[in-house]
Amino acid sequence: MTARPLVGITSYREEAAWGVWKQDAAVLPGSYLDAVTRSGGIPVVLPPHGNGAGALLERLDALVLAGGADIEPARYGAEAHPRTGNPQTGRDSWEAELLGRALERDLPVLGICRGMQLLNVALGGDLIQHLPERTGDESHQIAPGQYHQQEVTTGAGSRLGELLGATAKVPCYHHQAVGRLGEGLVATAWAADSTVEALELPGHRFVLAVQWHPEADPTDTRLFDALVRTAS
Repeated sequence: MTARPLVGITSYREEAAWGVWKQDAAVLPGSYLDAVTRSGGIPVVLPPHGNGAGALLERLDALVLAGGADIEPARYGAEAHPRTGNPQTGRDSWEAELLGRALERDLPVLGICRGMQLLNVALGGDLIQHLPERTGDESHQIAPGQYHQQEVTTGAGSRLGELLGATAKVPCYHHQAVGRLGEGLVATAWAADSTVEALELPGHRFVLAVQWHPEADPTDTRLFDALVRTAS
């Protein structure tokens, strides 16, 4: 029997409450775990801890960069916008190291929301810190904690286009977006207002990042299926 691939998923480090406890914890929405499991992988949670990325990735078959807090603007040479959230510099550094090692090893990578922004920043790009100032509306993040189904158009000939078709309805929740693209990255999906909604890195087995949250839709497993299939 072929072993199921081990898929590392980056996580939050937050204060959390469960039972009688309220403590600092590694936190990750269960939807990420379910998505990897549903597609045939074994999820491995990767909380930020600051060392051992290289040794860890030698034991993994794929990497998912999960959503979460805004990235520290100093990483792309910018001052913080008033609407940019408090930085989690430890997580930023940990995930940037994981990503760098994964790219060196040509490990399959799927970036989700913050994960797409991290990929762009790590390769020298920058971010739009508060998207409503660019678009004039709140259509990408309509209310706290509420996904919004939004249509995206994919690029002809892209891997994403092969997986999803020319257009797709996706669960969206973000107030930031990629600005200048990082080195080697290609935009492969856009919202109706021209916001970049997906990136790919040609020359690697599988480096695909989306601004939306595919883990939030259990009826559409195509991106996680492709990641796990490549990792296998």
